[in-house]
Amino acid sequence: MIILSFLLNFTAISVHLFLINMSTMARKKKSSEKKSPGKAVSTKGSKLDDISKLSNKELKERARKFSKQYCVGDGGDFQLKKYSTDPNIDLGPEDKPLMKLTLETGVEALAELQDKMYAQDKWSLLVIFQAMDAAGKDGAIKHVMSGINPQGCQVTSFKAPSAEELDHDYLWRCQKNMPERGRIGIFNRSYYEDVLVVRVHESILHASKLPEELVTPDIWKNRFKDIRNYEKHLSRNGTRIIKFFLNVSKKEQKKRFIERIDNPDKNWKFSSADAKERNYWDDYMKSYEEMIRNTSTRESPWYVVPADNKSYARIVIVSAIVNAMDKLNLEYPVVSKEKIAELKTIKQALLDEK
Repeated sequence: MIILSFLLNFTAISVHLFLINMSTMARKKKSSEKKSPGKAVSTKGSKLDDISKLSNKELKERARKFSKQYCVGDGGDFQLKKYSTDPNIDLGPEDKPLMKLTLETGVEALAELQDKMYAQDKWSLLVIFQAMDAAGKDGAIKHVMSGINPQGCQVTSFKAPSAEELDHDYLWRCQKNMPERGRIGIFNRSYYEDVLVVRVHESILHASKLPEELVTPDIWKNRFKDIRNYEKHLSRNGTRIIKFFLNVSKKEQKKRFIERIDNPDKNWKFSSADAKERNYWDDYMKSYEEMIRNTSTRESPWYVVPADNKSYARIVIVSAIVNAMDKLNLEYPVVSKEKIAELKTIKQALLDEK
């Protein structure tokens, strides 16, 4: 894990400037228009450094490093306690405009990459979100994916399994919702629930219709192996996977629960079951740690996102997704000379119409 001082040096402004660069480069062929005056943001008083003098290459490298510090990669020696729930940067009101613009610019870059992925129709991307209640999964999906073309994106939320789903293996309901080529699939919770909540509450496991002789002490080790193999299969067939654990503190969760209770417009988000699950906090943290340790790989990594600050968490998420998609070398399909000639003929015919 990159040391804390590195985080202070490569702050969210790195991602902001990198994503501006990516978005600008992606739009060069389409337009030479200047930025809207409404996009201008003053950094006066902000604690974030202005690194606008760096070259494009330096900006891209810093952005890669920014997302890398939250990337677990090979999870063999993963320890959750080494990852903070807050960004360790004292962000104040003076930083909010820049944080907002950073996210907006990231969404623009993401939308451009998604457009290329959709047109190329070869790769697909699966983005998985797992977290404790009130960690900000719904808000992250809403804000990060806000500029994506709905034709090329699908969001699936997984709750308690239905009777039909219980009649199949635990991967089945996710398999049938996998993104097609050219699309981004977002899982709000996933098959990982079956090594998290099912592990914390083993009564759920015994009610899952699984033959009793298969419920052995090795079941969790076997499921980790199944998941690794399943994700390896997807990766080998053109589906890239990135997984986010929104790492919220118990203290922050309590604060957000109280806010949901006090705000009538958010009462619908809260249930007594959410509060009861806090009693199993340590069990969940242990399960998350073992899950990440056993299923994070270089091909399908987990990102442990500091989720006590929602704005910062969303910037980490969008930068990681942009970085992952940028590695795919996405391009618009090249049109053949014959096709170009055909298009010119059609254009001329349209122009000649009376």
